[in-house]
Amino acid sequence: MALRKKTPHAVLTFPTTQAAMAFEEAARSYNLPGRMIPVPSAISAGCGLSWCAPTDKRDELLRACTTHQLDYEGVHTVDLY
Repeated sequence: MALRKKTPHAVLTFPTTQAAMAFEEAARSYNLPGRMIPVPSAISAGCGLSWCAPTDKRDELLRACTTHQLDYEGVHTVDLY
């Protein structure tokens, strides 16, 4: 049986649930990589939602936030399954 291994992911946190939902909507519209997840316990954030994507997509996510004026609280690298 193969064991799952934790790998680094870029995790975007949001100050409010509204900001998280706006980001998720934009991500779908602009085909941004990743998915919405609960904030990992290793991170403290303003709301309980975060966006998780491969670390090599970090800059793409941040550019989208700037381009589309999407509010986010922080970006973290977290080892996740």
